[in-house]
Amino acid sequence: MADATQPAPVKLVVALLVAAPAYLESTLNRLEERFGPVDAASAVGTVHSRDATMASMAAPLLRQCLSFDRLIGPGKLAGIKQLTTSLELELAVGGQPRIKLSPGYITELKLILASGSDASHRIYLSGGTYAEAALTFSSGAFRPQPFTSPDWQEPAVLAFITTVRATYLAQLRAHVGH
Repeated sequence: MADATQPAPVKLVVALLVAAPAYLESTLNRLEERFGPVDAASAVGTVHSRDATMASMAAPLLRQCLSFDRLIGPGKLAGIKQLTTSLELELAVGGQPRIKLSPGYITELKLILASGSDASHRIYLSGGTYAEAALTFSSGAFRPQPFTSPDWQEPAVLAFITTVRATYLAQLRAHVGH
């Protein structure tokens, strides 16, 4: 039997879906208060696929992906999802959501996303949070799974995630070197 080992720290990412451009900056500021400085932000794009939780939000929805400078332990993802859900509720107007936050993390081999709902491909973490490996890295590129949301498969998003992975690997080498 192999000894259990501690996982390497991971790179926190959060996708912001907002009903209006004004919510981008205020949400970014709130996220930085909780998770530290952002070290990369994607270009703002339009959301092309909508799920039930976004149905009450005005169209078109805007999306921006962020990565945070500070590496985290992967075991913190459930707590981070709970914090982002609380932030969504705080920023709702008249009970209607104005933002949706999708936290996750990048490792050398995958992008893990947290969700508040179960599905056949998700595993339970804790506190009502599930996780899925939405993208896996092989042959030099991130590859979607059959269940991966179309928005995570867009070329601009894949390019951003790939760039964040390179930053993460450099951070990880520096972390291990200390």
